[in-house]
Amino acid sequence: MPYLGNEAADRFVSQPAVDQFSGDGSTTAFTLSFPVTSDQDILVSVDGVVQDVAAYAVSSGTTLTFTAAPSSNSGNNIFVNYLARTHATVAHPATSALTATTGTFTGAFTSPGIDDNADATAITIDSSENVAIGTTTVATGKVEIAGGIYLSGSSNFLRFGADSSTPAGVAIHRPASNTLSFVTASAEQMRISTDGEITKPRQPAFSVKPSGDQSNISNAAVIVFDSEIYDVGSNFASNTFTAPVTGKYQLSVRIYVQTIDSASPYVQVNLTTSNRGYFIIFDPDFGQDPVYWTLSFSELVDMDANDTAVVNWYQGGGASQADINSSSLFSGFLAC
Repeated sequence: MPYLGNEAADRFVSQPAVDQFSGDGSTTAFTLSFPVTSDQDILVSVDGVVQDVAAYAVSSGTTLTFTAAPSSNSGNNIFVNYLARTHATVAHPATSALTATTGTFTGAFTSPGIDDNADATAITIDSSENVAIGTTTVATGKVEIAGGIYLSGSSNFLRFGADSSTPAGVAIHRPASNTLSFVTASAEQMRISTDGEITKPRQPAFSVKPSGDQSNISNAAVIVFDSEIYDVGSNFASNTFTAPVTGKYQLSVRIYVQTIDSASPYVQVNLTTSNRGYFIIFDPDFGQDPVYWTLSFSELVDMDANDTAVVNWYQGGGASQADINSSSLFSGFLAC
């Protein structure tokens, strides 16, 4: 006949279960299919007679032990009905929402994939607080995501740090300009544009020149560079570049010199760093004093943090009459 009234609601229930055993007149211990926490959680009958809880005991959660061995029977004569499977698996209706304030898992927590494929795993959290998404294990670190990460929205970012309030670094994608920025200490350190250009606004770099001519420069004198064109990181002062970090620095020198004494055996410009020296040299004996001359060279130098680099003028003899023109340049940047 038709069903009258409202349809019965789905309920959150434990699945019923029964264990069956055959007695042999001597065996007293039997292994249950499901763990229980109390003797009262099961109803036991032998040969159709319900047993008092004094006739048996449950130990280790799954071992049922009788005080006296049940009688022998070729068929199943021992029945165990589970009244309360405290640790048992429970089934929740797929069409109903589950709401809870907290949840505690003594072992690993695994959520199946949304496609109901037995081999698919949405998320696994193990007892060491490792989190695996799309897989069941974490190879390295604390989190492993199979298939990568996709972030969507008007502003997407990944934050790195000891806690959320003081991030050590942030990677930011700006969909409007389609750029990717990397920020540390609340300042942008690098940006990749939509066309692939990479800019590093705080990369150490400098370019300096003399504010005026350095006339009649003497032998072994430091060439004066007292006018900054730019100095990213403020690492240049008193004619000296100081490396902020250990690395390889591209340094370039261009000296525009006037009225060199041709009687000098040689003229040399040195780029002197804390680790070693680099130079360019030539003999000015052209039969007359060269009125204009340019000496230039570049070097990729290794520098430790706080190492220094200066430019010196050397002359093997003759009169100290050479003038360093204010168009001379000294520049450099951290290459790697």
